[in-house]
Amino acid sequence: MGNDGRNASHGKMLGEKVLSNISKVIVGKEQTARLLLTALLADGHVLLEDVPGTGKTKLAKTLAKSISADFARIQFTPDLLPSDITGLNVFDRQKNEFILRKGPVFTNILLADEINRATPRTQAGLLECMEERQVTIDGESYVPGRPFFVIATQNPVETTGTFPLPEAQMDRFMMRLSMGLPDRAEELAILEKYMDKEPLAELESVLTLEELATARAEAGRTFVHKCVQEYMVDIVEATRDGDQVVMGVSPRGNLALLRCAKAYAFLDGRDYVAPDDIKALVVPVLAHRIVLGYGSAGTENARKWMEQIISDTPVPTENFEA
Repeated sequence: MGNDGRNASHGKMLGEKVLSNISKVIVGKEQTARLLLTALLADGHVLLEDVPGTGKTKLAKTLAKSISADFARIQFTPDLLPSDITGLNVFDRQKNEFILRKGPVFTNILLADEINRATPRTQAGLLECMEERQVTIDGESYVPGRPFFVIATQNPVETTGTFPLPEAQMDRFMMRLSMGLPDRAEELAILEKYMDKEPLAELESVLTLEELATARAEAGRTFVHKCVQEYMVDIVEATRDGDQVVMGVSPRGNLALLRCAKAYAFLDGRDYVAPDDIKALVVPVLAHRIVLGYGSAGTENARKWMEQIISDTPVPTENFEA
């Protein structure tokens, strides 16, 4: 395996270290945390869809604290302006000049809470930062943060007074995840863990931003066999066929799947991507990029359809290692 093998084993140690730290605060949800870390390594953004109180904010804060990264939170409301997110130039009378007052996007990990409550103009202000990795204020461009990782949340149940994200904007998110409610054992474990302390307050970082940058570079070198690439294309092409399909997965979606697969395999301690990595990632990475007809619309139907595509697509059986 050589140097790539050492990089892969480093990925497994890194993943275990960060996920173990997250488990000190978050009970259960190991797969959600792993996928969140995968998106961070793949330099993408995540949309968390869930009802209030499931721990979305706490998970984002825990991840930021585990990586000694700057964290900021924006509560989206209908009266929020783009300048409330990006910042603006304010005139300083004493200095007789304009001073940049930076907004909350100048951070490493940003929690955009209830993103669908803001107007489309404000949503677009954040999405420019996400896609271009830059902030434009009065014609000047600034870099928001390195790394810059957005975790946006929205409540899928309550729709009154919301502005749903258009399909083109949904496509900007690398993954759409759901934490879900805990089972009985997890609920009891939460009560026990929080009985007489706040674990997040005691949490210490286990990873520096420099180590994260190195891990991203190492994950990007993960090998993807030609047969696995063809497997990915088969799945993506299948999303574009069918009577109920209005819009299938774009090439951007397939590239997001490629980057996630590399990071996912890296965290598993391998220097190559296997078909099982693709299977694990297809729904969170691709389902939200599909637009089905009016008679079959909805998040759950898109997930079910993606699962059907996975079961119908032949899996390659070659040796996937480099």
